[in-house]
Amino acid sequence: MAGSCFHPLRLWRSKRRPLPVASSSSSRRQLDCDVVENQNMERKRFDSLESWSMILDSENVETWEASEEDQEEWNADLSQLFIGNKFASGAHSRIYRGIYKQQAVAVKMVRIPTQEEDKRTLLERQFKSEVALLSRLFHPNIVQFIAACKKPPVYCIITEYMSQGTLRMYLNKKGPYSLPTETILRLALDISRGMEYLHSQGVIHRDLKSNNLLLNDEMRVKVADFGTSCLETRCRETKGNMGTYRWMAPEMIKEKPYTRKVDVYSFGIVLWELTTALLPFQGMTPVQAAFAVSEKNERPPLPESCQPVLAHLIKRCWSVNPSKRPDFRDIVCALEKYDECVKEGLPLTHHSPLLNKNLIIQRLKGCVSMTSSIPVHA
Repeated sequence: MAGSCFHPLRLWRSKRRPLPVASSSSSRRQLDCDVVENQNMERKRFDSLESWSMILDSENVETWEASEEDQEEWNADLSQLFIGNKFASGAHSRIYRGIYKQQAVAVKMVRIPTQEEDKRTLLERQFKSEVALLSRLFHPNIVQFIAACKKPPVYCIITEYMSQGTLRMYLNKKGPYSLPTETILRLALDISRGMEYLHSQGVIHRDLKSNNLLLNDEMRVKVADFGTSCLETRCRETKGNMGTYRWMAPEMIKEKPYTRKVDVYSFGIVLWELTTALLPFQGMTPVQAAFAVSEKNERPPLPESCQPVLAHLIKRCWSVNPSKRPDFRDIVCALEKYDECVKEGLPLTHHSPLLNKNLIIQRLKGCVSMTSSIPVHA
């Protein structure tokens, strides 16, 4: 069933020797060295394919603590899971290619630190939230959840395999400002439709960025990574800001009350990425980017080559005032009309979502190109 690059899974269980009690400054230094060495060894084992290469003893698996109705639906049968090569990694997670029940999958392994209480609590909460949300989301532009399990110190989430990697990887291979308008609109529509569905389910993503947008064989985009997502009604219960500074809305950076419009801001940054193929706030550290956004009201510079209607939409999405940012329903509507213009060979013009269908058709026939550039925020 599995090729030679895949191996039956065994989750590694670390065996730690008791650490000596420090009785002097010398012994304390030795203790610190031992702790660091143990952490490094654990990290290397976590990264090693050999750690996952032996047959799993299923009797020792601690399955995900789901309700009875969920257990039969999506609890992982690890005897059917085969692990291949690692293709992505984070601070506490690694993502492997795999095969699960004869289907190509991505396997996200989350390593839960046992000696850091706060970090362990946070990662466990994020894991539980991601599984709870993903298992209930079904949309062509949301990555498909398949199964989950946990066996401390490692938890895993199994999703469909997206063969073309992340949107950021795709853009890194493109020259600056090289994507045609047709491609920009197609990718933007996939993202906005996935986000429209997500918001319709009462979920705020909170970490929408090009690294969390995945591409399949047909080059269609799906929204992924819901580790920091939350139900809108419960987001106020979490403390601190969530997400990634380069894509983070100013109100979240400042740790002020926020709404689903933080995702719209992030989408504006992603749409800017599509029009430029560049990394936002390139040349700045993440902290510098956060300061520029929240304290100086700066945004990435919009090039003169950007379609004026797209520049206008981007600026609306990253407005300082969240109430002035459009909903994803309006974003999808606008992008669909721009896409119709492109397919009809007509130039783009501004679109109002309040126009009726007949009036839209009439105006599509007479789209007028806007030649003047829109002032942009440097």
